[in-house]
Order: sequence, then C-alpha cells, then structure tokens
Amino acid sequence: MESSETTATATTVSSLSPNSSSSSPPSQVVLSPCAACKILRRRCAEKCVLAPYFPPTDPIKFTTAHRVFGASNIVKFLQELPEYQRADAVSSMVYEAKARLRDPVYGSAGSIFQLQKQVNELQAQLAKAQAQLVTMQSQQANLVAFICMEMAQSPPPQPPSQLSNFDNFNMSSPPYNLFLDETNPGSLWDPLWT
Repeated sequence: MESSETTATATTVSSLSPNSSSSSPPSQVVLSPCAACKILRRRCAEKCVLAPYFPPTDPIKFTTAHRVFGASNIVKFLQELPEYQRADAVSSMVYEAKARLRDPVYGSAGSIFQLQKQVNELQAQLAKAQAQLVTMQSQQANLVAFICMEMAQSPPPQPPSQLSNFDNFNMSSPPYNLFLDETNPGSLWDPLWT
C-alpha cells in the first residue's frame, strides 16, 4: 500500500558484457494495478480479491461484469467462495454479463433456449434422414431380391460358339435384306443422293 498506482515495484538489473566500460543505472519496472482497481480508481491492495481474475491487460472483462453485477457484489461473491472456485465463478459472471448486455430480459437463458430449439430441429432432421435411410435400404433389399428371383427364373446363358461373330454375320437375315437388292447393287446408294 505504498502508492495508489502500484501494487509492487520490481527492480531489474541489466546484464553487462565483460567488455563494456560504462554501466547503466538499473531500470525500474512498475506493475500497474488490476483492471478492477484501475477502473474504480482505487488503491490496489497487495491481497486484492479481484487482481488474480481481472488482469490489467483485460479491462473489458471487468467492465462488462461491473456494468451488470456491480463491483461490491462481485467482491462479496468472490469472498464467499473457496479460492479454487473463484476463477470459474468469474468466468460465469463475465459470460452472464455479456449475455445480459445482449439480451437484457432473458440473458443466458435466452441463448440456452435458442440452442435447445436448434438441437430439437436438428434432431428432427436427423430422425427424418434416418427414416429415409431405412426406406432406401429396404428398397435396395427388395431390388436385390427381385434381381435374384429374375436370374433364378431365366434360362442359363448359352456358351459362345466356336465361330467368330463375323462368321455368323448373315446379310440375308431380316434386318439387312430389306436394303440389299442382289440384282442391282447400286440401288442401296441411290436414295442417299437424290
């Protein structure tokens, strides 16, 4: 409690190389008060309850909690808790304060309600997708059973003949004999050029 601005003063000695001939005076590093004491403009005591949880590098954390709960309520709440629970309590207070600033009526309960609604919608979508999957699996099973039944009823395929396909090709078979006129070989091409 020596000054209103510092909690402690640390002295650092700069290391000098053996070759340097001049020495510089030791520099003083001043530690600033915690964010809570800085914002409240009060002395930061050596055993400040708020200092471990509201560091000077994060003043927004305390400002948010202070706007919703008030500094005296935060101090009272932290003093009632055992030390191992205080960090979690501060995190919860800051979270609730941010939620209250976003939604002054419901706070974090509004966020929880929205998330539960989203979970319910996703569960309904999942149930619908699972039902579609079961339907598709049963359709696939039915299709496989139908194919197996058709294959069992159809005669087995004939083994391929020893002749090649070209040898079996017959121009006088019904699809080809309509276009060929053996008496006039050029009659096949006549309709194409007229």
